[in-house]
Amino acid sequence: MKFSFNRPSKSNLPPNESSSSGLGTFGGVYTPSILTILGVIMYLRFGWVVGNVGLIGTLLIVTLANSITFLTALSICAIATDRVVRVGGAYYMISRSLGIETGGAVGIPLYFAQALSVALYTIGFAESLVQTFDFLDQRYVALIITVLVGILAMTSASLAIRAQYFIMAAIALSLISFYFGHQIEPTHIEMWITKRESFWTVFAVFFPAVTGIMAGVNMSGDLRDPIRSIPIGTLAAVGTGYLIYMSLPVFLAMRADGSTLSAEPLIMERMALWGPAILLGVWGATLSSAIGSILGAPRVLQALARDGVLPEWMRFLGQGSGPDDEPRIGTAVTLVVSLAAVAIGELNLIAPVLSMFFLTTYFVLNVSAGIEGFLKSPSFRPSFRVHWAFSLLGAIGCVGVMFLIDAVSTVVAAIIVLLIYLWIQRRELKVTWGDVRRGLWMALLRTALFHLDHTQDPKNWRPSILVLSGVPTKRWPLIQLADALSHNRGLITVSSVLPSGSRDIAQQVVLEKKIRDYLEKRGIQALVRTVTAPDPFEGGVKLVEAYGLGAVVPNTIILGDSQESSRREQYCQMIAQFHQGKRNVVILRDNPTLTPDIFEPSAVGRRQIDVWWGGGIQSNGSLMLLLAYLLTNVQPWRSADIYLKLVVPDETAASAAEENLAKFVKSLRIGASCKVLVSDGERFDQILHQSSAKADLILLGMATPGENFAQYYENLQKRIADLPTTILVLAASGFAFAEILGES
Repeated sequence: MKFSFNRPSKSNLPPNESSSSGLGTFGGVYTPSILTILGVIMYLRFGWVVGNVGLIGTLLIVTLANSITFLTALSICAIATDRVVRVGGAYYMISRSLGIETGGAVGIPLYFAQALSVALYTIGFAESLVQTFDFLDQRYVALIITVLVGILAMTSASLAIRAQYFIMAAIALSLISFYFGHQIEPTHIEMWITKRESFWTVFAVFFPAVTGIMAGVNMSGDLRDPIRSIPIGTLAAVGTGYLIYMSLPVFLAMRADGSTLSAEPLIMERMALWGPAILLGVWGATLSSAIGSILGAPRVLQALARDGVLPEWMRFLGQGSGPDDEPRIGTAVTLVVSLAAVAIGELNLIAPVLSMFFLTTYFVLNVSAGIEGFLKSPSFRPSFRVHWAFSLLGAIGCVGVMFLIDAVSTVVAAIIVLLIYLWIQRRELKVTWGDVRRGLWMALLRTALFHLDHTQDPKNWRPSILVLSGVPTKRWPLIQLADALSHNRGLITVSSVLPSGSRDIAQQVVLEKKIRDYLEKRGIQALVRTVTAPDPFEGGVKLVEAYGLGAVVPNTIILGDSQESSRREQYCQMIAQFHQGKRNVVILRDNPTLTPDIFEPSAVGRRQIDVWWGGGIQSNGSLMLLLAYLLTNVQPWRSADIYLKLVVPDETAASAAEENLAKFVKSLRIGASCKVLVSDGERFDQILHQSSAKADLILLGMATPGENFAQYYENLQKRIADLPTTILVLAASGFAFAEILGES
């Protein structure tokens, strides 16, 4: 295991980070962390653990459990020494690394877990107190202790920390009394036992005893020097807890047999030199955990409110009080939540889910540090360096432990976190900091690009569309068509060719951002590219030639119909060059008079799409059918009727053509209907106008560009005049569109 810690000099820190005010390492991090680790499980369940799995089994459980928290502590140290961790602790770390959505999704449950933990601990304290003084009422004791703990936290964080020193003294006294205790019965040390509870069941019971490493991190906003204090204090607490937990089972195993250890929860009291010291330790452990929770929860709440994660009307929760910016309003709210939980008293039902929220936080912290370490972004320069593999191992360990402890609670917690994430994501919160997600997508993009080759794959074909839209607002149907065909699966690039000299590069960047913002407001996911050229058609050709990254280049060009006869030659030359570059060309000639709002999702009515089958499957026909099918995957085309239309010269040819076409359409599984029309000497233009007059959309194939292509295109424009909205399709040569349709 290789990791290093290089402490930055105080002179290199910002002025506000080298202040002499605030809590130090021992009081601000080590004390709350070690007191949370050395909790009631140590006093009430350690004997049961030894009695069920033996000495070696217990030492193995302790080592495995501490390994997970140790790896998590390493991840925390890496993040904490890369940036100043301000108010919010774990939430602050996660939101600045994985984004505000992930931070909020973990931070909100973490707050409630800490707030309700106050009630859990005070109820536990009251329960143990009532067992000693049976004349007391458990609920009233719990309510009084909760109020006292809340008042202590509202008065001053430093005062609460000082109160924990007395608790630490009580726990130290209980441990000393236990170590200098005595054997209570003759015993044979059982090294490994398998006849009682299973190893993993015992592990699940014990694991919460090693958690609590976040107690110090939660005080990040109150620390004098968090970059130094968090790593040293957290690792020292984990190490101290491990040494104590490895020594206790040895004494337990030597002083009583397995049956006695399993049967008596307070076995340590009988073994201790002075029995009441163990009770003091139990009470101290519950109180210290309650104090740690009521100190940490309001600070998470304060950070959530300040970052705008909470609704606007809850912004007042982000206010701080006094020179130390203490969250007294948040503490008061947390106290109310805790008192309500104590009054209800049914915490056993939700306690497992609360544990899952803590473990989810550990998991996400490991993921954050692992991703940052893996990407090796120049901005991630922690003084405490940890290899990303250790963070990944810690994340895997957290997930494994969650399912071992309670699989149902794990799933419930995951669903709650996911719902909060989606809620925050829908609000589209704007933040002033960056996060690791862009770096992660860049790494994935790089890997994907190098795994893609330039060979076309019919099985995975989708239109990757370049829209030559000009000004998007003036040719919005082109973008709507591209969006309908891609259906958020393929790539869309909206492009404009600007006159030379009209924009410099900086102005083009600003224009591209404006277009992106416009598209986002209209719900269109697309890339944007603007270029300058002396001629728009020449610029379009250059754009298609140069645009793309590796094997990811547009395979389909969408453009509008050109009505200017003076520029028809240039327009047709551009189409010919697109075809030579093996690009599909799709030309939209919309007719808003006959078919208004044709691509609007809100449009109603059953649609009709006519596909005119001219050159057959090996020509433009396959691509036209594919485009028609893709349209029927989105509104308002989802229930559209696709008619595959073919013109034959006479009735003799019609019967054979109809049979073959029907068989072919059935094999495609597209849901199209075939219509064979007999010309009987009638011109195709007349048949086209008569048959498709009531269609909502018409797809027609174009001839391969050759000599006199401009004259051909002029005749084609005359042919489709006065027709409903029409799409002209020219398929790229050499691509097996028939294979996509399932035909060989």
